[in-house]
Amino acid sequence: MAKRFYVYLLASGPCGWLYVGMTNDLIRRVGEHKQGLIPGYTRERGIDRLVWYETHQYVDQAILREKRIKRWLRAWKFALVEDLNPRWADLYGDLLANQA
Repeated sequence: MAKRFYVYLLASGPCGWLYVGMTNDLIRRVGEHKQGLIPGYTRERGIDRLVWYETHQYVDQAILREKRIKRWLRAWKFALVEDLNPRWADLYGDLLANQA
């Protein structure tokens, strides 16, 4: 099975604080954010709601996408989330359910 890489957006709530990240294990990484195991920006602001993610086959693609999104205007990031997740629901539960 091919390795996957993920670019993801976490939020503190609907239209709240945002964080863009990249990982090769989305469930583990978001779980770490939710448990407050990652010091700094996300823990200080309560940013732990997975509101958007996409999958990449190659790490270099994921890194490039993450860097591009980080430079986007806040409104563009909101539009990205709202296109697929207009209610800003936490997608983490769905990830866990689909893992089994």
